[in-house]
Amino acid sequence: MKKIVLTGGGSAGHVTPNIALLPSLKDAGYEITYMGSYDGMEKRLIGDFDLPYVGISTGKFRRYLDLKNFTDPFRVIKGFSEARKFLKSYRPNVVFSKGGFVSVPVVRAAASLDIPCIIHESDMTPGLANRMCISAARKVCCNFPETIQNLPGEKAVLTGSPIRAELAQGNKLAGLDMCGFSANKPVIMVIGGSLGAANVNKAIRSALPRLLTDFQVVHICGKDKIDNLLLNTAGYKQFEYVKAELKDLFAMADLVISRAGANAICELLALKKPNILIPLPASSSRGDQLLNAKSFEAQGFSIVINEDDLTTDLLLDKVHELYFSRQTFRNAMNDSGQMDSIRTILRLIEEVALP
Repeated sequence: MKKIVLTGGGSAGHVTPNIALLPSLKDAGYEITYMGSYDGMEKRLIGDFDLPYVGISTGKFRRYLDLKNFTDPFRVIKGFSEARKFLKSYRPNVVFSKGGFVSVPVVRAAASLDIPCIIHESDMTPGLANRMCISAARKVCCNFPETIQNLPGEKAVLTGSPIRAELAQGNKLAGLDMCGFSANKPVIMVIGGSLGAANVNKAIRSALPRLLTDFQVVHICGKDKIDNLLLNTAGYKQFEYVKAELKDLFAMADLVISRAGANAICELLALKKPNILIPLPASSSRGDQLLNAKSFEAQGFSIVINEDDLTTDLLLDKVHELYFSRQTFRNAMNDSGQMDSIRTILRLIEEVALP
């Protein structure tokens, strides 16, 4: 049986595309092992899929001053040693990395053993972890046409992001029942990523009294970010995090308000959901979400609100603008010619995998 090691972690966006690949990899006859940090989010997410999990030491690569910058390199070196020991024994045919700091020691260890690696970059420009892995990779998958110019030409492949097939199989009535919503009033879904988005949460809750006049709102607000004072608000339902039921919430949503993480917006594109993107500002990130949102806005897929400009009145105006022109956005997404990313990535894996 062919063997593949998947890696990626630090946030859900570095794990869910790997999860989306699992059914096709199993159908193709691969034995799958996941390699991540000892106790990171990836371990919890992968725990639902009955896969062997190998934990290694990891360290974060920071662009700012922090005392951990002096100790984390030693954790990465330890992680490289642990990953290399496992890979040398296990001898997978190929490694596929979705990125994040946890993936660096895995990819570099695999390359040191001449095990072929494929990495996937979700954002417009490669993140630091992936930049450290590009030289070791056989192929670099990406989501945006604009990304190819930032990658070695012989390695870059425009694939799009793997999307979990079950997201398109939701039940609208199940979602309405789950939230206690009516079928006679449109629904806005607010999703800020696996860790939540404090400023987006604040803006939504400030606008609630006026939003609820015309809409119902389901709000995935992040761990420990439930507002207990709003628990009994009619037409407003909060969740910290949603797993299997997410497909039903998507099915019932007429509009989506989201951050602009690459995997999140690729899901919105695949599901043809009219959306407002509120990207993380440059002051809180490396600016990748701003670039992602700009690309989607230019393609006619999204309305973008910069967080620095976010006010209750602006949010309400853009929600109503989106709702009344929602079919225009659906049409643009229908015409996008989005590729079958899972099939494309699986073909690349088969091409580079050791016999």
